[in-house]
Amino acid sequence: MDDDVIVEMYWQRDENAINETEKKYDRYLIKIAYNILANLESSKESVNDTYLRAWNSIPPHKPSVLSTYLGKITRQVSIDIFRKRSAKKRLGSEYALSLSELEECIPSDNNPEQDYEIILLSDVINSWLHTLPEEIRNVFIGRYYFMDSIKAVAKYYSMNESKVKSMLFRARLGLKEHLEKEGYSI
Repeated sequence: MDDDVIVEMYWQRDENAINETEKKYDRYLIKIAYNILANLESSKESVNDTYLRAWNSIPPHKPSVLSTYLGKITRQVSIDIFRKRSAKKRLGSEYALSLSELEECIPSDNNPEQDYEIILLSDVINSWLHTLPEEIRNVFIGRYYFMDSIKAVAKYYSMNESKVKSMLFRARLGLKEHLEKEGYSI
């Protein structure tokens, strides 16, 4: 079913919208959740929460790209679940691993009062991403936004894992250098 039809079903408060969303996006959303949570049961819980949040947020929102909208919700829900877990359970997650890789180039002294700074940092990172060649940008986003494993990124882009690791390493160095030029202390 077309996304515009599904969104319209949400606007009409037709409960079949959730069923159609599940049919079309369940595997995609579970993959996003699983990359963060590393647990199938928790991932399914996250996706169910995504459907509820979508139901509660459409309307007033009318997403132009439903898959992106749902993916963003799933990512947020999954990160919230991840944060609630104990430290022992975090170790096997691609989310934890990808965050540890970025620790060297992202300032970590943020607190809730610095929301504006976070927005500015996000803008700086986004502008830096647009300077990268498409292949490197896609690999970087696959790893650090979608939390895909190195192996999954390599497979998706038909590369070997060492090439992906090398690209990511150079990209992180470039990001660190860019952030330092923009006045961020690392």
